[in-house]
Amino acid sequence: MSTDASDRPTPLEPLREDWDSALCLVAHPDDMEFGAAAAVARWTEQGKRVVYGMVTSGEAGIDGLEPEECRRVREAEQVESARLVGVDVVEFLGLPDGVVEYGVDLRRRLAEVIRRHRPDVVITGNHRETWGGRSRNQADHVAVGRAVLDAVPDAGNRWVFREQLVDGLERWDGVREVWLFGSPAATHAVDTTATFARGVASLEAHRAYIEGLGWADFDAHEFLEGTSRPTGARLGTTYGAAFEVWPTGWGE
Repeated sequence: MSTDASDRPTPLEPLREDWDSALCLVAHPDDMEFGAAAAVARWTEQGKRVVYGMVTSGEAGIDGLEPEECRRVREAEQVESARLVGVDVVEFLGLPDGVVEYGVDLRRRLAEVIRRHRPDVVITGNHRETWGGRSRNQADHVAVGRAVLDAVPDAGNRWVFREQLVDGLERWDGVREVWLFGSPAATHAVDTTATFARGVASLEAHRAYIEGLGWADFDAHEFLEGTSRPTGARLGTTYGAAFEVWPTGWGE
């Protein structure tokens, strides 16, 4: 019996890789590892510079640890996790975990980070209310993803948050695109076949967090394969990481 073409998954377009630097702005330690660390490993192997910015330190993420102790544990795990995929700069913005609010204050913080690092590409997580279907997204993810999409043009406008433009800090309008991992509206992907194992190791580095969730039987390889293999099939590779792409130019 033949398979109707309409039943086949929509192919994904390859992400552009004609860039030199990326800034990843996400809500929590572990967010990159659940969605995009293997892609980061690919890019750092190409010689690209990737910086991580964590809006919170995930200090409300382990029920059995007081927030300040949890903060220390999760920051240390994130730094090691980033190292495993070639990222040596991890910034923690210090906003309170679990109650991040979309708004001008968050946009201001993100715009300042963008202006300092001056990336070609900004990467963040899914800003939509769900992961697809009825699987609801977490509130911090939604707030940060939305704010990143607004902070990118904010960073390029010298009259927005202009109090930041002192001591040599300048506006930055050089972000070409914003890429959102974990999005149900993904249209592009990158081949992570060669770096899949590094992505797994990066997720495994969040050992205390995973144990704190009570996931006794959690298998990082199995989990990541469950999303990476279908993405790869849509890209024409073994493994892949999918992204929704938002251009930054007017009318695009």
